[in-house]
Amino acid sequence: MLRGARVILVCGAVSAKLPPFVTVVNTVSAQDMFEAVARHAPEADFIFKAAAVADYTPATYCDEKMKKKDDDLSIALVRTKDILKTLGERKPEKQVLCGFAMETQNLLENARKKLVGKNADMIVANNLKVAGAGFATDTNVATFILKEGLVENPLQTKEDLAYVIWEQLLKIRAEKGID
Repeated sequence: MLRGARVILVCGAVSAKLPPFVTVVNTVSAQDMFEAVARHAPEADFIFKAAAVADYTPATYCDEKMKKKDDDLSIALVRTKDILKTLGERKPEKQVLCGFAMETQNLLENARKKLVGKNADMIVANNLKVAGAGFATDTNVATFILKEGLVENPLQTKEDLAYVIWEQLLKIRAEKGID
């Protein structure tokens, strides 16, 4: 957006202020998000898949309040469609796909599995247990997991990290021979 890109932001319910000059596609459920992303993905040069969509969804929904009973209640869950994996399976040759991994243990191992298993070009991985990383701060510490290795990044503002992520993805695009 700041570099002249047309940006489509597919999001669920968010409390953060949405950036100006982007097309916002609001979604209600994981299925809505899957469909919106699938609809817009083929035209994208870059995809940043940062949403942490639940891995499981209730198998059935109730339109009415469920009344308390004397026995216990179990809720059946079904696997939610894996958006990043689907994007990786359908990725056009000239598209660059970036996923994110927030971990509390085995950061590099889990992020490498995600890179390969989802056919991403890069995974931005960070550990919630590292000071300055995570959701409730304006800073982050991230490691870029790439097919040819990794790039460690120091503690920095999220805005500065976004710039570094963008530069790394432009480098990947150039290495692919894409203008």
